[in-house]
Amino acid sequence: MARPSMFGEDRPDVLRDMIRAHPLATLVTHGESGLAASLVPFTLVTRDDGPDILRAHMAKGNEQFADLRQGAEALVIFQGPQAYISPGWYPTKKEHGRAVPTWNYVVVKAWGRPAVIDDADWLLTQIDALTAQQEQGMPEPWSVADAPGPFIDALVKGIAGIELPIERIEGIWKVSQNQPEVNRRGVASGLRSGGLPSTMADIVEAPR
Repeated sequence: MARPSMFGEDRPDVLRDMIRAHPLATLVTHGESGLAASLVPFTLVTRDDGPDILRAHMAKGNEQFADLRQGAEALVIFQGPQAYISPGWYPTKKEHGRAVPTWNYVVVKAWGRPAVIDDADWLLTQIDALTAQQEQGMPEPWSVADAPGPFIDALVKGIAGIELPIERIEGIWKVSQNQPEVNRRGVASGLRSGGLPSTMADIVEAPR
């Protein structure tokens, strides 16, 4: 994926916040059967004395584990807010007509060499962390301890964990930075007037 410098985002805190806000990612691997991809929710562990770590779990029956156990490099893609951008939202279109549709998006890509974890305690810790992350703010947050122990133990036997220390990470924030201020205001207004979620409009308006 091309990353023009104006769209690049490398601030660690910004990238971490995006991963936590959009934890469902595409895990891409390559093995003897070619490319494989799975949608997997990840938790992020930040460290001061080493690289950040991505953790997840999948059903043991997922054929992608064959690639993961080989320890080859994997790519994890976190897709954030996205929106179609109409050229009709650009005030400058009325002046010269030089405008075409485009797409705004936010994405974080992380690379690393994953390890497969079969330890039950590790898996319970990861599941607890993922659940707590997603349940925060709920009126009555659910926790793993709310379910019967034997039921959870049986489910854990059917999954395996993934731990991926991040060796390289980059963000792409394509959010109309290449447009003059008048057009950015037009994009934000157009997104909101169309009844679309305001998240992208907020990002377009935010200073960068």
